[in-house]
Amino acid sequence: MPQQTFAAGQAAQARTADAALGALPEWDLSDLYPAIESAEVRRDLERAHSECVAFESDYRGKLAALADRPDGGAALAEAVRRYEAIEDLLGRLMSFASLAYASDTSDPKRAKFYGDVQERVTAVSLHLLFFTLELNRIEDAALERAMQAPALGRYRPWIEDVRKEKPYQLDEKLEELFHEKSVTGYSAWNRLFDETIASLRFEVAGEELSIEPVLNLLQDPDGAKREAAARALAKTLKANLRLFALVTNTLAKDKEISDRWRGFKDVADARHLSNRVEREVVDALVSAVRAAYPRLSHRYYRLKARWFGKDRLPHWDRNAPLPDVPMQTFSWDEARRTVIAAYEAFSPKMAAIADRFFENRWIDAPVRPGKQPGAFSHPTVPSAHPYVLLNYQGKPRDVMTLAHELGHGVHQVLAAPNGPLMAPTPLTLAETASVFGEMLTFKALLARTTDRAQRKAMLAAKVEDMINTVVRQIAFYSFERKVHIERRNGELTPDQIGDLWMSVQGESLGPAIELREGYETFWSYIPHFVHSPFYVYAYAFGDCLVNSLYAVYERASEGFAERYLAMLAAGGTKHHAELLKPFGLDARDPAFWEKGLKVIERMIDELEAMEA
Repeated sequence: MPQQTFAAGQAAQARTADAALGALPEWDLSDLYPAIESAEVRRDLERAHSECVAFESDYRGKLAALADRPDGGAALAEAVRRYEAIEDLLGRLMSFASLAYASDTSDPKRAKFYGDVQERVTAVSLHLLFFTLELNRIEDAALERAMQAPALGRYRPWIEDVRKEKPYQLDEKLEELFHEKSVTGYSAWNRLFDETIASLRFEVAGEELSIEPVLNLLQDPDGAKREAAARALAKTLKANLRLFALVTNTLAKDKEISDRWRGFKDVADARHLSNRVEREVVDALVSAVRAAYPRLSHRYYRLKARWFGKDRLPHWDRNAPLPDVPMQTFSWDEARRTVIAAYEAFSPKMAAIADRFFENRWIDAPVRPGKQPGAFSHPTVPSAHPYVLLNYQGKPRDVMTLAHELGHGVHQVLAAPNGPLMAPTPLTLAETASVFGEMLTFKALLARTTDRAQRKAMLAAKVEDMINTVVRQIAFYSFERKVHIERRNGELTPDQIGDLWMSVQGESLGPAIELREGYETFWSYIPHFVHSPFYVYAYAFGDCLVNSLYAVYERASEGFAERYLAMLAAGGTKHHAELLKPFGLDARDPAFWEKGLKVIERMIDELEAMEA
């Protein structure tokens, strides 16, 4: 059979034919590699192996001596440059494999390719593990002298981040063992979860659906369809609950072992370190949000229940559109124009970068069987460009998701010149651009809406999105903490995990939401708990930060866009305190979080005023 390029192969797949949406784009991965069977992939896997082996041969056991040489700074800089180039090559291979797999996780050929590449990359990168460990064994004074050389000084932010890991690093043999066993450890459980979720089918009104269309039905104007979708979710998830509980128990135990060996005290400390954020900052955020539950989510859902003529809403009505307000469907072209126009009004440069995603087929939008659910923007590597995955179905929330992921994409493009080691941004700040992009788009849509009912519906939808981003994600964080802490006492049954889920959900959603039978299973489909433990608080961090940033923008827009884009372009080279300083913001100040929460509160005020 002749080899197909990814562009041709993807074009040959069945495309979404919904006339209301128009033609939906499928990404062209050939900017990374022509195809999974291509000679270029085989060549780069071999090149990665030879370069990793040569790097280890040239530098293992020699870094301290290099630092002591008169030209130590230049010599170490050359080592870091070679390390960085190898990281870019390995990142390109893994990005291609993961994106090809995300396109159709049910395809055995793609699944095998993803698994094979992951194994090969893990194996060859063993030859690199020594580098950061040995770098951290160089005396502080010697390394500081070496960094006075401009060539090495350029990498100071990365080196200082590496030094922060020093107290939690193990000896090289243990690090090699942890690294090599990751393929059969947490990575394997991640893959099992992904393939299981993608393969599940949920029966709604006699039709077998994958998870993404069923979740979409929870926002359907028809209450009967919302209930049917919720019951279908609960039925299928319950049938697979033992598997999801096993995945959760195994990964929590795996993390506990790693944390214990490395010396992390709190279950979330490893995440805080990788986010370059202090535990007390996160604790302040969590405390502020939990204290705000009554005046945010509890209050809003009471208001929403009244709109539906009820005292309490069943959980499947939590994200229901407002009654008697037609839901607008956005074609793909309309969604594109809406987001790009909102970006353009803020910054022509930002809009131009976002438009490249459409022009160059960096977006995969249709819902397809086997495709990974949800949405993401994958940065790939600085020598290439990001790719955005969506499951676009034309709802207003889908437009917001497009704005969100393009915000990530713009951020990743702007940060790329920092190189593979310093382009990545801590998760707390990585959500800033995405949420800001959403806010720009929402404000643009709201400004052109003159119909009172439509304005009310838009405000309600935005409040719900913000509650889902702030309140719900902090509840998720609280749930994860409970699970990981309880797991230290032994395995948790599915019922125990469900009880923990229900306790945090009841606290966060409040008395106006009735958590009916079946909702106790809904923890099991959320991928963040599996892929990135404690990731979720980054959403709340980003939303509150953006609310505060947007308030600064509204008060003094002159020069704001330039400062904002400069903040994004910094990538991972600066701490959050340094990045926020030009805007007069400080996340260590408890009042900072209140400013962000007040933005949500004022929107609820406006909705209540519309009832008067």
